[in-house]
Amino acid sequence: MDALGDSIMSLRTSFPYFFPEVALALGLIVIIVAGLITRDKLALSVVAAFVFGTALTLTVLDWSAYATSTLLFNNMLKSDQFSGYLKLIFDASGILTVCMSLRDVKQQKRTAEYYALLVAVVLGAHLLVMSINFIMVFISIELISLSSYVLAGFAFSRRGAEGSFKYFLFGSVASAIMLYGFTILYGLTGELSFVAPRFAEEVVGNKSSLLFFSALMALAGFLYKIGAAPLHPWAPDVYEAAPIPVIAFFSVVPKLAGIGVLTKFSIALSSMAHPLYDWQNTLALIAILSLIVGNFSALWQRDPKRLMAYSSIAQSGFLLVGISAFSAQGLHFLLFYATIYAAANFLVFVYLQYFDSRGFASLESFSGIGKTALVPSIFILIGLIALTGLPPTAGFTAKFFVFSSLWESYQLTGKTTLLWLLIFGLLNTVVSLFYYIRIPYYAFVKHGSGSAEANFLRFENLFGLLLVVVILFLFFNPGLLMGWINKINFVP
Repeated sequence: MDALGDSIMSLRTSFPYFFPEVALALGLIVIIVAGLITRDKLALSVVAAFVFGTALTLTVLDWSAYATSTLLFNNMLKSDQFSGYLKLIFDASGILTVCMSLRDVKQQKRTAEYYALLVAVVLGAHLLVMSINFIMVFISIELISLSSYVLAGFAFSRRGAEGSFKYFLFGSVASAIMLYGFTILYGLTGELSFVAPRFAEEVVGNKSSLLFFSALMALAGFLYKIGAAPLHPWAPDVYEAAPIPVIAFFSVVPKLAGIGVLTKFSIALSSMAHPLYDWQNTLALIAILSLIVGNFSALWQRDPKRLMAYSSIAQSGFLLVGISAFSAQGLHFLLFYATIYAAANFLVFVYLQYFDSRGFASLESFSGIGKTALVPSIFILIGLIALTGLPPTAGFTAKFFVFSSLWESYQLTGKTTLLWLLIFGLLNTVVSLFYYIRIPYYAFVKHGSGSAEANFLRFENLFGLLLVVVILFLFFNPGLLMGWINKINFVP
């Protein structure tokens, strides 16, 4: 009876910290019911946006409650400011995706199932960044993955079905490897919660190679979710075949959710240092591999969507730089980078969708478009410059922050791997300029027959203006956001 009473008490005390997730779960049901009443695209979009807006509002209103880390539901989840901040990005990304979906002329009939799947992915992302238990991590990743497999095929084309199937195959293998790694870690430590004191004690006391390889297997699931090398081969085909709003959504929400849980997992394993298998060096090597594979593969792309797929792989490497620093400052800068990355990525994709709807399917087709569609061309240029990491965009500030934290970590530890990561990161930033600037090069320098009507009051321009203001303003005043982020603690 005591155990049952403790479980009931845990449910009662946990529920007040769980309102945003409850709102998403109820919203998912509401969207499905709304789909039985109406098939109107606008009405369903409004309902979905309202659901995401409600979750975002509840997170903001409960922000003071995140100041103290709180274990929920018998230590399955943890409510803290780190997960709360990422949830704000997820909810905002959901709203932006709904807006993009509303303007997707190639998919006029958006069904309730489509919006329900978007909500399911965001709900899974909420749960994943809160998860501190291996079982809950697996359930959350599967909620994200299963919904994503279906969304990837929502173009309802042969190529879309092929991309969705490849996504499913890679995801299934990665999940199986991850689950096996979790099983071995549980057997070695006797703990399902990777933030429990016993788990840390067993990690420190156990220097066997099996512990390292089981952690690597667990890492496979996280790398698949963030699209980092070597678990990246699914990304180009999925990005090429899926609807552009879905691609924009995938490039932010599942990726940052995976980064969030990988951060917590890495903090738990931070004590696992050994000359043969150092966890910090492992993450640094994966970051280097992701940077090289993503950036150099992107150089050969002619399809804008495949180019952005390899860009996403490279950006995973830059996000891993923040984790590899293994410092509170590095994680603060990681959150800043994640915010700017989300804004810049959506800015680029909203205009890729705009041009794609007008038949611009290759980089060469953008030739001369800067003369007839000036505002879209300028805005996509700003988004691409931000992803490159050049001033006067906050992308420069974000990369400067994460590299500075990496340099400080190298000075403290003297690990050669961190120095190589810093060098490769800076060199790959230069390499990325050569493919990010190709669309603006064709648009403003090359001559062509491409044309698009000039309408300055178009929805895309209003949408883009909001993101451009954020990206430019945070370059000149990054302290406005960093002042908030610096108050976030990372107690495991």
